Amino acid sequence: MKAFMDKDFLLTTDWAKKLYHEFAEVTPILDYHCHINPRDIYEDKAFDNITQVWLGGDHYKWRQMRANGVDEYYITGPSTPREKFQKWVETLELLIGNPLYHWSHLELQRYFGYHGVLNTDTCEEVWNLCNEQLRNGLTPRKLIQMSNVKLICTTDDPIDSLEWHRLIKADETFDVQVLPAFRPDRAMNQEKVDFLDYLQQLSTVSGVEITSFKTLMEALSNRMDFFAENGCTVSDHAPLYVMYAPCSEEELEAIFAKRLANETLTAEEDRKYKFAFLQGVGKEYNKRNWVFQLHFGAKRDNSKRIFRHVGADGGIDCISNYIPGDELADFLNALDDTDELPKTILYSLNPIDNAMICTVMACFQGTKAVGKIQQGSAWWFNDHKPGITEQLTYLGANGTLGNFVGMLTDSRSFLSYTRHEYFRRVLCDLIGGWVENGEYPADEKALERIIKGICYNNAVRYFEFDL
Repeated sequence: MKAFMDKDFLLTTDWAKKLYHEFAEVTPILDYHCHINPRDIYEDKAFDNITQVWLGGDHYKWRQMRANGVDEYYITGPSTPREKFQKWVETLELLIGNPLYHWSHLELQRYFGYHGVLNTDTCEEVWNLCNEQLRNGLTPRKLIQMSNVKLICTTDDPIDSLEWHRLIKADETFDVQVLPAFRPDRAMNQEKVDFLDYLQQLSTVSGVEITSFKTLMEALSNRMDFFAENGCTVSDHAPLYVMYAPCSEEELEAIFAKRLANETLTAEEDRKYKFAFLQGVGKEYNKRNWVFQLHFGAKRDNSKRIFRHVGADGGIDCISNYIPGDELADFLNALDDTDELPKTILYSLNPIDNAMICTVMACFQGTKAVGKIQQGSAWWFNDHKPGITEQLTYLGANGTLGNFVGMLTDSRSFLSYTRHEYFRRVLCDLIGGWVENGEYPADEKALERIIKGICYNNAVRYFEFDL
């Protein structure tokens, strides 16, 4: 029987161990999509306790605590940090087969040097150990540097001042790049009650009075220029799905005018507006050689009861099974037909879309970049061993796995860089198994290129980061 989460955790063959320990383990991290607040990196304040790091904003854990019957008082309510930690540990014991069990123990091992098992018997010991180390130097910057991270892309609204990014860049004591990523969802989600207020804010910061769809695109283009001045080369969007609903310029302007008049759009008008919006920003990204990230397939804020208490990102989202591949292909074609399709990464929250995405993206590759259209890594409800394995297997079977740009954290936690380690172990076990099984030659040079490429080098090349 193997030891619990030892140095060869998840590595089941000799080649898997070789690939991980000699190539993947020593390769730096490039985290090109996360939800870290850049202000927290700049200020680099010590954490008060492990609950603040582990449970503050972590809807992954909140979901499991609710599933264990924990009262909201101990999840997002006013209970003490120690009480919250206790309830999380009581839940963790039951998470056999869940990646949270492995992530939590990897975090304890890598950042706190704790190689035991966290349970109700060790709860107080771990609480004291972690808190002491957090108060004595395990600040956000220290955790980033311990993780061998070279570059981080945050997720930022077009109206953001990017103040904290500029301050980080000017700080010569910190050598990790922290760049913004352009996330204009609030300008696309016209159904939200604050949409018109948001357009006013966007008008103010862009210097463009938004009175039409055309001027909306001008305002966003101005903000893209500002983001580019601050090192941005990446965008991100989270539509329910990627739609194809073309209409004339005159009809589009009439739809936008209707919404500016504070009228409710029909479902078909909403589709036409969002298609035009994504097509419009996609063309702008192409001009700037930005990467167009599309995260789709999440049905959000399902429990209104919890939403009223917690708000967005409260752990009440689920997978949508409505992802029309035909419309995704037609959307990409609408940009590709005029040679305005930027480098694009497609992420679906629904794992049944893996094969569809692989076949769609193969239709639109080009010489603008190696692997111009990418399938994104297993995301959110899929970033666990079976989900990662399935995504890599489909990409290997239908695409060019050796050009894959690899893993990201998609997280708000400074401890979550161990997700890269988890991914790399699964990756090396899968490829190592193919080598052991005679499905790929035992060519160490070629395998090193593939593993280091997927872990780091491909993303550096694809995003054209200066590292």
